[in-house]
Amino acid sequence: MLKYSKGIKALEVKHSINNRNKGMELENEINISNTYYRNIQKALIYKKPTPIKIIKAIHHQNTYKIIEAYFMMPSTTDYNGLYKGKYIDFEAKETMSLTSFPLSNIHDNQIDHLLKVDEYDGISFLIVRFSKLNEIYFLHTSKLKSLLKENKKSIPLNYFKENGFLIKSTYICPIDYLKIIDEYYL
Repeated sequence: MLKYSKGIKALEVKHSINNRNKGMELENEINISNTYYRNIQKALIYKKPTPIKIIKAIHHQNTYKIIEAYFMMPSTTDYNGLYKGKYIDFEAKETMSLTSFPLSNIHDNQIDHLLKVDEYDGISFLIVRFSKLNEIYFLHTSKLKSLLKENKKSIPLNYFKENGFLIKSTYICPIDYLKIIDEYYL
């Protein structure tokens, strides 16, 4: 446990090379950033739980272990919350590609949801990590919408560079996406 300058507790970013956890590093860093935002009373943003129906569970060491479960419905996006009176909703994804992000990595219902949030004047966007390049981009839904009209199968890295924003990492806030929202959307 670390402490921020005002004595607020922080979580440490844990980097794991275990292949089982591959893809969870981005989520972990966003969760740490969101905890930081809540702790300094800047924003109230949470990871949405995936709705599941438990079919079978067994009692295991003073708790229950889920043996069988199913998704109840398609989930929407990964994160939502409030910032400066605005509703925020976003999806976070990673790609191993050096050149593009495959749109097949985002489900149609997730894209539809982001477009609806944007339509209702909320702030919606994608956060995409190009893992091999160690670059994280913020792409507002309005820019994604423009690209979708062209029926592309992927988003080129150059599109992120030209139409999105590179998210800078800091020790205190590993993925400070609110800085981009402050500078460009509020």
